Amino acid sequence: MAAVAAEPSPPPSKPQGPAPSRSGHLPINGLKLYYEVYGELGKSKTPPLLLIPGAFLSTDAMKPWAAAFAAKRPVIVFDQQGHGRTADTSRKMSYEQFGDDAAALLRALKVERADVMGYSQGGGVALQLALRHPTLVNKLVSLSATYRQDGWYPAVLKAIEGLRAEAFAGSPIEAAFKKHTAEPKAFEAYVEKMKVLNINDQNITDAQMRAIPARTMVIVGDADGVKLEHAVAMFKLRGGGDEEAATTGMLTKVPAARLVILPATSHIGISGEVKVLESMVTPFLEDAPPANPSLW
Repeated sequence: MAAVAAEPSPPPSKPQGPAPSRSGHLPINGLKLYYEVYGELGKSKTPPLLLIPGAFLSTDAMKPWAAAFAAKRPVIVFDQQGHGRTADTSRKMSYEQFGDDAAALLRALKVERADVMGYSQGGGVALQLALRHPTLVNKLVSLSATYRQDGWYPAVLKAIEGLRAEAFAGSPIEAAFKKHTAEPKAFEAYVEKMKVLNINDQNITDAQMRAIPARTMVIVGDADGVKLEHAVAMFKLRGGGDEEAATTGMLTKVPAARLVILPATSHIGISGEVKVLESMVTPFLEDAPPANPSLW
């Protein structure tokens, strides 16, 4: 799903932080897929972090996130089909296909295992990557995403149904698309494909969610388009909750799953909480032991 669901697109952010160490296009499943790498792959014991943007967003939207994590680990970002510098094709769009694209990119970059963090639609793609290509995923961070359509408030889906290409007139999203595809009707066709993708969403079963081997962190805002009960369900399906900790008041082991709910934070708002969330995501990626301060 995208940040365009029930709210206007966020204003374009100015590039922040380091420039990518490498970038370009790779032939991936019939696409000329654009990617960026921050840092040097294969030269660190720390797994690289794959960042997957939300619907209609591109690598440019993830630059603040890349900058926040690149000091400690290599970071990879890519543009999904029709997004940013990756042109659309006649190929059908699906979360499963986008997950396969992400897997093919990692393999093309000779990455054997990566931590993966996806925002909104990108979070759904991250789930498919972890489900369909489990050996490639070390840790999984789902940021404002669902694993089934009913995880969104009905108003979100209704807003997407009413979305038209005209809503993007003059926007960086339209400008980026028209740089590689000037055909006037192509952008309209792309928006319609994206509507179908996000209204249909995906349908991951509870059993499939339980079967994902990667430790998982679920993050949403308390005013998100994602229902809070859906986020809690995802957390529990991923092994979240510790009855022993509830009994003793202390965590004695690294939890299988983590849940973050940010206060007074919307679906778009959460995309700007880079500093706050990096301070929570990094300890998760590093398996930092839980803190148990002495009370007496």
